[in-house]
Amino acid sequence: MTTPTVDATQELAAFLRTRRERLDPDEVGLPARRRSRRTPGLRREEVAELAGVSVDYVVRLEQGRGLRPSVDVLEALSRALRLDPDERTYVFDLARQRRPGDTDGPATAAAATLARLVTDLSPLPAMVLNHRYDILSWNREMAELLVDFGTLPPSRRNSMWMCLMHPRTREYYVDRERVVREGVAHLRAAWAAHPEDRGLADLIVEFSTHDEQFARMWAERDVKVKGRGRKVMRHPEAGEISVDFEVLTPVQDLDQRVVIYRPADDASRSALARLSAG
Repeated sequence: MTTPTVDATQELAAFLRTRRERLDPDEVGLPARRRSRRTPGLRREEVAELAGVSVDYVVRLEQGRGLRPSVDVLEALSRALRLDPDERTYVFDLARQRRPGDTDGPATAAAATLARLVTDLSPLPAMVLNHRYDILSWNREMAELLVDFGTLPPSRRNSMWMCLMHPRTREYYVDRERVVREGVAHLRAAWAAHPEDRGLADLIVEFSTHDEQFARMWAERDVKVKGRGRKVMRHPEAGEISVDFEVLTPVQDLDQRVVIYRPADDASRSALARLSAG
């Protein structure tokens, strides 16, 4: 049996029906009805009353008649049907709407569990970033490999700023043009997904103003989110180090990314071990 392609309108209709039918009127504070119910759960009239919409609107939604409910209506229905966070996300995705909270500002501190994870990943260099490349947490090995982030002002703990403007790391990458291009393509995708992020917009203006290469690549409008790859670095003490990187996005913290570096060859493994020992 093959899985059918999702018909978002029909799936939203079916999902709302099942959520309505599972609710007991007592759970939502509705008065008990004197006559017996012929259907399980809430009636459409009751959902309409709880959500502040018309009964006809609920009927058309549950019949999959081509409606695209607004954010406000989806929020009202989610409350009326007592949807949990995952169910709420599901109906917003089916309706192709951005959820309230999707436009919140970027994380400015790593989730505690991710900060512990980064520490536990030692001796592999690891760090936590947000969507605009701000460095939120790191382990000692990552600081040894790149730079002591703790010595930088918080506003400069940004991996793209370091690549473009930090005096030590500006020429750190052997294939700097590729690294910058990939970073620009990621930032353009993040810029479109987070149009409300004034801090990201300011970073892009700063980079474009002070780095000709960034400005040229930004104008090319490449878009790509790269989750893995390889970087070759010239470390001032350990020499050339090649690492494979992996970017993981936690389900519970979608604005945060765990970046893990692994040595790409034996020589790099030895170099990282020397840095770690030091």
